Amino acid sequence: MASLKAHNDVMLGPTDRRNLFIPLTHSQGQVDGGLVGYTGRGWLYVEMLFVPERLRRQGMAGKLLQCAEQEARDRGCIGAYIDTINPDARRAYERQGYEVFGRIDDFTKGFDITWMIKRF
Repeated sequence: MASLKAHNDVMLGPTDRRNLFIPLTHSQGQVDGGLVGYTGRGWLYVEMLFVPERLRRQGMAGKLLQCAEQEARDRGCIGAYIDTINPDARRAYERQGYEVFGRIDDFTKGFDITWMIKRF
């Protein structure tokens, strides 16, 4: 693994990868949702985004994305990307300006996996 990282550093320059976590907490203070991702090489990658049932249908996914995107801009990023197999999540991301740039149809159990991008 170290030799692969060293090769990438020579080819692309040292990584500036930084984790990003935006938690959602319930009334007892425990995390029950939020956004997990990282920024690196000028891009935000959203690894996971989960909105608990109590906060759904209130635009919370969009608010989490907007917050992450602002932090990414502050870190010098030029865009963001995300993947999903959830059709509802894909529509939420599209409402935030993300566009499909790749897909594998019938990835699992009749669901497609979709990769989406947004340039800032």
